[in-house]
Amino acid sequence: MPRSSTRRARRRPKRSAFSPIPRGYPTLVPYLPVQGGVAALEFYQKAFGAKELARQVTPDGKLIHGRLRIGRSILMLSDVFPGADVAAPSTVGTTTVTIHLYSRNVDALWDQAVAAGARVTQPLENRYWGERYGHLIDPFGHHWSLSMRVKMSRAEMEKLRAEAEAAFARGEHPTREPPDTDA
Repeated sequence: MPRSSTRRARRRPKRSAFSPIPRGYPTLVPYLPVQGGVAALEFYQKAFGAKELARQVTPDGKLIHGRLRIGRSILMLSDVFPGADVAAPSTVGTTTVTIHLYSRNVDALWDQAVAAGARVTQPLENRYWGERYGHLIDPFGHHWSLSMRVKMSRAEMEKLRAEAEAAFARGEHPTREPPDTDA
């Protein structure tokens, strides 16, 4: 005899065409303040192969809102306007954030970004954690790390780790030149 169920069937909510998060968007989207927003849109397209999704400008050409897709990620940016509670890194001389960008061919992306005007601050090299990694600063003051996973032997990783730890022990950054002391 079939067993009768006293449990209620779970009702699934109806799917709606409306979603509070736009379709195709991740839940975390960096929004960069810049000086020269339209030029930044163009730089990110040249440097990182970004696809422009939106561009809203004022009559005098300042970027109110720009939206780009890099790979599967979204990046938003705008010029800084009077009264804003953010500043462009180029106006304060630094930033507190690094944007990390993975690539399937980091060497080609690196060359493309440098050719577009990014400045190298750490060379692109195989690192002890098993990635080919380097660090750049874009012309607008934002810091970018570019990398891809690489196959490395345990011995190679350990050698690179020991070299990095020795540099840190000397008070140096392992991927930067030591300060010039001949001044």
